[in-house]
Amino acid sequence: MAKQPSTIGASTYQQIKRDIIFGELEPGSKLKLEALRKRYEASLSTLRETLNRLASDGFVEAPEQRGFLVKPVSKEDLKEIADLRALIECHALELSVENGDTEWEGNLVAAHHKLHLMEKKLLGGDETGKEDWKRYDFEFHKALISACNSENLMAIHEIVFDKYLRYQMLVLTYRGQEAVDEHKAIFDAAIARDSKSANRMLRQHIQKGLEHSLDAF
Repeated sequence: MAKQPSTIGASTYQQIKRDIIFGELEPGSKLKLEALRKRYEASLSTLRETLNRLASDGFVEAPEQRGFLVKPVSKEDLKEIADLRALIECHALELSVENGDTEWEGNLVAAHHKLHLMEKKLLGGDETGKEDWKRYDFEFHKALISACNSENLMAIHEIVFDKYLRYQMLVLTYRGQEAVDEHKAIFDAAIARDSKSANRMLRQHIQKGLEHSLDAF
């Protein structure tokens, strides 16, 4: 059965956003419709709709009469995104820890386990699964806040997290055991239903990640 247009549009959006996040479409580069049509096998109307959506979400810019280009990067933008992530995610984490049920706990345990296994591979020198590592990292942070009972908060968090991830992938150097320990501390505090400690540790985790990215920028 042929895909419906909405499905094609969603798929194209995810593909282009992924290529922006992982640097395959470089910051500041021009997004030419004909080249995109061949690369993503999408119609021009789907591409225009997709690029307008990516512009709305902050991954693409559309200067007056200049078409579309991948949003450039800067240290100032990274700092703003990190501050916004801390504001949103720490608030959502407190709500989630206070509201989470047994199913939330089970999902969080599973998400942390998958992330920890991937982190062990990276610590052992195996860097072949960096994209999987960042996916598991997002799934862990998403699981942490998944009981906040706000679809709007979750949706905004995903966009901001993806913007933060883009910078991490552009300057990617693994923080190693320190990041592993931070994830474990956040996880333990969340499972113990210590929302204040979990909040504090998450905020420190984001700040240290920001400092590490700025040093490598």
